[in-house]
Amino acid sequence: MFRKVLVANRGEIAVRVIATLRALGIASVAVYSDADATARHVLEADESWRIGKAPAAESYLNIDAIVAAAVAAGAEAVHPGYGFLAENARFARACADAGLVFVGPPPAAIEAMGDKIAAKATVTAAGVPVVPGAGAAGMPDEELIGSLNERWFPVLIKPSAGGGGKGMRVVPAPAELPAALAAARRTAVAAFGDGTLLVERYLPAPRHIEIQVLADSFGQVVHLGERECSLQRRHQKIIEEAPSPLLSPAQRASMGAAAVAAARSVGYVGAGTVEFIVAGDAPDDFFFMEMNTRLQVEHPVTELVYGLDLVEWQLRVAAGEALPVGFPPAMNGHAVEARVYAEDPARGFLPTGGVVLDVRAPRGPGVRVDSGLTPGAAVTSDYDPMLAKVAAWGPDRATALRRLDAALAGTVVLGVTTNVSFLRGLLADPDVRAGRLDTGLVERIAGAGAPGVSRNFMTGENEALAAAALARVLALEPAGPVTDPWAVPDGWRPGDRAWTKFRLSPGAGGAPVEVRVRGLASAGAEVAVGDGDPVAARAELRAARALATPASELVVTVSARTVRYAYAVEDGPHGPVTWLGRDGAAWAIADAPPAALRGARAGSADGTVRSPMPGTVLAVHVSLGQAVTAGQPVLVVEAMKMEHTVTAPVDGVIAELAAKAGQQVAMEEPLAVIGPRAGDDGSLGAPWAA
Repeated sequence: MFRKVLVANRGEIAVRVIATLRALGIASVAVYSDADATARHVLEADESWRIGKAPAAESYLNIDAIVAAAVAAGAEAVHPGYGFLAENARFARACADAGLVFVGPPPAAIEAMGDKIAAKATVTAAGVPVVPGAGAAGMPDEELIGSLNERWFPVLIKPSAGGGGKGMRVVPAPAELPAALAAARRTAVAAFGDGTLLVERYLPAPRHIEIQVLADSFGQVVHLGERECSLQRRHQKIIEEAPSPLLSPAQRASMGAAAVAAARSVGYVGAGTVEFIVAGDAPDDFFFMEMNTRLQVEHPVTELVYGLDLVEWQLRVAAGEALPVGFPPAMNGHAVEARVYAEDPARGFLPTGGVVLDVRAPRGPGVRVDSGLTPGAAVTSDYDPMLAKVAAWGPDRATALRRLDAALAGTVVLGVTTNVSFLRGLLADPDVRAGRLDTGLVERIAGAGAPGVSRNFMTGENEALAAAALARVLALEPAGPVTDPWAVPDGWRPGDRAWTKFRLSPGAGGAPVEVRVRGLASAGAEVAVGDGDPVAARAELRAARALATPASELVVTVSARTVRYAYAVEDGPHGPVTWLGRDGAAWAIADAPPAALRGARAGSADGTVRSPMPGTVLAVHVSLGQAVTAGQPVLVVEAMKMEHTVTAPVDGVIAELAAKAGQQVAMEEPLAVIGPRAGDDGSLGAPWAA
């Protein structure tokens, strides 16, 4: 076995690999960019080496820097994790050339399966069923379009060199192909450095099922069952489980045999995943999609049901050990995993960012958390938005789902908007609970929209607004003896107390709400949200229970009901932002921007064009003084390999243009202002009307 291993990755997977190295008594070496100097994986490794600046191209994708760090550290092997260079044959060869063992498959296997077009041809020869399609390196759009069968529509476009759903697009009709191919090529080049595209028949309402394989260097290849990965948004998985609620033992054996054949066809060694698309109404009809020549994000659910450590077996196989007789053990129980992303489901799952103010991991029977988060960590657009994974095991599927829901309820991330609350809602969906899954289910649920906030005070958002206002009053209360009644912020006046009013916004894009407080929050007050009736309330700050790090809880009592919030405060553009977390939900409650000035036309639209997410401006489609109409593309912002076109909110003329291609921007940062056209009344889109 190895004595020292470098982990060529970051975040939760680096932390997870380091944990196995520690358990095996192997010294660990971390690498980091300037953005990650104090990241959790750096703090947990035995030693760490700087490899470059924050952009991935200058650090985690810098092969020379990583190999040099491994050699200088005296490492014997390199574990690539997943993402970045994990499926890069040139990196695997560079490790070998430097005398390092690459903890992964041979470079030839990476190349064979890294090109989706070549992979389809290889596995077809091995007898593995594939989806009908077309595509080849160097094939121009016109030739690609001409090679398609119209009976295949709708079709799915995907980058041949890519993975993770990036660049994938569903095209319902031939007329839409030219524009979709151009956009997909642009994404493919930006994300993978290769614009080759594959177009396949799109199966409506399919299920995404993958098989975990493990092979040693002595020709033994086994599979460790399947994972159901049908719950996705933008073709990226967010909830996975093992085993699938769809497959019978016979179907599992058939699909597993096909996965083993696919792995054998390229001389595979190590851990890998063969992904299949399955007709939801005919599980016997499955088709090869691709093989991921690395560890998968969702590997914990396989580990939980098989009771083993896949990273340990990656290391053992890489060190030359053979798989033992009788491997793997029998499957036991059920496991489900949810991915925690820095994204806002209410805004189309757009990436978010910020500095982590507080993070708390759940505990409980069968619960596992893989996380790279620590308080103070900066979540930026330089890297993938996945922050952590929460998984739960149970003797059956229903128990695993209940335990996962409870674990998500106990998950706290303050300072960065995440999808945790959405995940809980998704797990509660009747189709999810019944196992009626397909790859479009998540987006159908999201598209239906969450129920509107009730005007009843005792709802989550209204209660959080009240709690934030009480915390504001609590912060103003004097700590010591009081001799001057005017120094107490309880609204005291001769005759009766007055209301202290706050105009608060419950989050990005949330409508401002007036919250009124009268009295001392610590001793007993009244609070009213919007036009709701006043209710008795009190609040106090306490140290968080059972936490090793300093953290605060805001304890709020309304009438006879007491609830606890994780609590933190950060500076915002219009004043303090109060972060509250409870039951898996989190609110960033800030002072609302000033209301429109008296001279602005009632109901006039805001002509400020803002960035919907932190990222980089890819393209600017307008110029100063240009006339635009509402809905017209103004610019394109990219974050975490996802493009978003920002459109004009109103008709008018580009009066201000701050955005430039290549510029780094923050979420909600003003990028342009659309002013009135000549002859307008001067209020439409005027910046002073915002």
